[in-house]
Amino acid sequence: MDDQQQAAQEQARQWLATAVAEARAGLAEGGIPIGAALYGPDGRLLGRGHNRRVQDGDPSMHAETAAFRNAGRQRSYRGTTMVTTLSPCWYCSGLVRQFGISRVVIGESETFQGGHDWLAGHGVEIVQLDDSECIALMRDFIKNNPALWNEDIGDD
Repeated sequence: MDDQQQAAQEQARQWLATAVAEARAGLAEGGIPIGAALYGPDGRLLGRGHNRRVQDGDPSMHAETAAFRNAGRQRSYRGTTMVTTLSPCWYCSGLVRQFGISRVVIGESETFQGGHDWLAGHGVEIVQLDDSECIALMRDFIKNNPALWNEDIGDD
């Protein structure tokens, strides 16, 4: 890995810390521990959020959606980066594609493989970090809350 790639990985890991803090906040509220953050092309944090579908009774309030909404309206999403603790589901992958978000940083895709391969096939840069903290957070949650997890991802 050259210096530029290493710097990009370090930045991605720093940004992931924001999403992990959001995931932990969601878990503390009794929700699903998935967090996200949207960063601008200049590296500025535009919005952050966590999955609130349990807390709000809103099945559309996924972490990526919360971060996107909290970022407010942008003139363009070109060059932005969505950082998420878990591979984005099809719903959130559609959001990324619809608005032209350029890059997605994924904490982990071991416990759930969403639409990131599809996004990559449509020109979105995917950075997978295989973060052990994200993996442990989701494994513990799924083990302790299988019915809620299956409800969230649409499995019965």
